[in-house]
Amino acid sequence: MASSRLEINFVRLMSRCESIASEKRSETEWRLEKYVAALEEMLLALKKSSSKPAPEVLTDYTRKVDFLKGLLEAEKLVSPTEKALANQFLAPGRNPTMASEKTLTSKTVHLQTKARCTGEMRNELLGMATSAADIKETDLRNRRGVVLDEKQSTADLDMVLKQHQNTQEKLAEEMVSLARNLKNNSLATQNVIKQDNQTLKHSIHLADLNFEKLKAESERLEQHTKKSVNWVLWVMLIIVCFIFISMILFIRIFPKLR
Repeated sequence: MASSRLEINFVRLMSRCESIASEKRSETEWRLEKYVAALEEMLLALKKSSSKPAPEVLTDYTRKVDFLKGLLEAEKLVSPTEKALANQFLAPGRNPTMASEKTLTSKTVHLQTKARCTGEMRNELLGMATSAADIKETDLRNRRGVVLDEKQSTADLDMVLKQHQNTQEKLAEEMVSLARNLKNNSLATQNVIKQDNQTLKHSIHLADLNFEKLKAESERLEQHTKKSVNWVLWVMLIIVCFIFISMILFIRIFPKLR
């Protein structure tokens, strides 16, 4: 979804605030505080807007605004120990503000602030009055530490991303293999069902043929049985008639003896 005009202005102002926060500011610097107040108002307007961004994006925006507010409140503290403690509880954003950022600006600001507060606290504990050259050298050392931390963070991030990519590739290969096996099993089941249907159709056809043959043979047997009964009946009738006639002739030929 395309970003609204309000969100574009919010991101630009956020990037500007992070840029100012990453610089070394004087006590009379007022722009960052005013810009952060404007960011809060724009964030409230974004949350109420009809074309507001995704919830996770809004959460990251809120996280970055709270980080800048906490950074300003920590800078107002007098004791370096309190400043260092307050910076420990700050949580920078998790996503780059601008697409062109290679590393998180808010995280860089957080590391620089922590290094600055740690240096001030160490100087306060040791009671050292550092000169301008010492401050410059400390600032340079802190910047080197920030760069090393950024490089380490980038390397860790690349390693995590690589592990996630390898895991996703392995899961994709397993899903493709499962889909292929499922397809092969479906085809095999379909072939078996088709063969069973053909066998069932053939069996039904044979059963129909056998039923027709059995019916024809039953009719032939019935007709044969009827014919056999008629023939036997006629033979019996002829025999009975022959015996009857023979008895009459016998009586006539051989009269009764006295």
